[in-house]
Amino acid sequence: MFRDAHARGTELALLVFSAVILGIALIALQFSQGNELNSEVAVLVGGYIAIFGVAHVVMCLKAPNADQILLPVAAMLNAIGLVMIYRIDLAAETTRSNSQVMWTVIALVIFAAVIWFLKSHNSLQNYAFLLGLGGLILSALPIVWPTSINADAKVWISLGPVSIQPGEFAKIMLLIFFAALLVNKRALFSVAGYRVLGLQFPRLRDLGPILLVWGLAILISIFQNDFGPALLLFGTVLGMLYMATGRSSWLVVGLGLAVIGAWGVFQISDKIQDRFTNFIDPLATYEEGTGYQLSQALFGMSFGGLTGTGLGEGYPQNVPVAYADFIMSSIGEELGFVGLAAVLMLFAVFVTRGFIIALKTPDSFGKLVAAGLSLTLAIQVFVVTGGISKLLPMTGLTTPFMSHGGSSLLANYILLAILLKISHDVNTRKAAQQPATDADARYADPQTSLNPVVNDQYSSQNAREARS
Repeated sequence: MFRDAHARGTELALLVFSAVILGIALIALQFSQGNELNSEVAVLVGGYIAIFGVAHVVMCLKAPNADQILLPVAAMLNAIGLVMIYRIDLAAETTRSNSQVMWTVIALVIFAAVIWFLKSHNSLQNYAFLLGLGGLILSALPIVWPTSINADAKVWISLGPVSIQPGEFAKIMLLIFFAALLVNKRALFSVAGYRVLGLQFPRLRDLGPILLVWGLAILISIFQNDFGPALLLFGTVLGMLYMATGRSSWLVVGLGLAVIGAWGVFQISDKIQDRFTNFIDPLATYEEGTGYQLSQALFGMSFGGLTGTGLGEGYPQNVPVAYADFIMSSIGEELGFVGLAAVLMLFAVFVTRGFIIALKTPDSFGKLVAAGLSLTLAIQVFVVTGGISKLLPMTGLTTPFMSHGGSSLLANYILLAILLKISHDVNTRKAAQQPATDADARYADPQTSLNPVVNDQYSSQNAREARS
């Protein structure tokens, strides 16, 4: 155990650093408000150290060869989110930071369980169909659940005192299913079709899977009255399809379907029409209330400028739901563009490490799962940041690891655990100098990253399989 712990010294040092940053930020926040230090700060920091300390021990015991950067980056993002939620608590006289700590504990328990009990990432492929079915059920659950929350956007369900967003878990399950589908039916997606303007488009009969995902995304948008989850799902699946085949024509087809779908949903949903109106000119609907949230966020970030007002010196509580959907605007106001850029750099590090894991993975299933999970987080952060800065319409998506709420934290720590398990499996296999042994090893590409179509011979093989 101690030998393995020493082997993960980088992870331990970075976790200690994130705990120090959390402690300094909370103390500075107390002083900025003219408060004396109290036991609440000690409880927050102590709880943070304890839960991430346990997570580190689990990594040492069950995944000692996994990437040593991902967990500390997630911990740092979690800490920054906790500081901002606590800061809003002080201004609004709420106690959301306490529930955030509780959800972080639960999320890390589930994280540890995945690391501990998942023997290999390849075992997920055996349950791909069940995961896909479960993902579909979870996606539809808020639509039919009798006690769903928020009539405007049906993305939550109520289980007694607890509110859950099933779509957060559905996206992971559906991505694992689609990765397995791409591996098993790769010839279908790679076979030659029609050539138009230099691009090789798929045959019409081969469009079934992407049309199925597109249709699912449209139905989710219509019945949930929110296009954020659908945009995330369709964008990630489209990216995985491109990474698996290397064919730009899939992106063209996907973009065309996205435009058609967006236009259709826009015609049906009043809420989505309001979001586009607010995106174009939030001040025009400021007095009506629909543009108030985005306007206040833009005012706050403008007030923060380059370096921010200082932690505890701004007014992020003036932005509705600043602790959740708009937590990035709170950071932009009090920590400025510099602080916001630092947070985005942390996300960039996380996504980059995820893609590095994908590049190193010899089996196609693990490669696509790692790439898909990394891509979905990247798309989510881009959409959220674009929404609060008026680059994109608001979608209602949360900021991974930072926003208040249990479902998002649980899902993202599961995502992290799967990435780390893939990393451990790959590095362990490499250390033992053992080749890939799963049924998909024949598709592994030793030359390139994610594109399995490496030569004409393989493309011909795909064509023969597709026609047979």
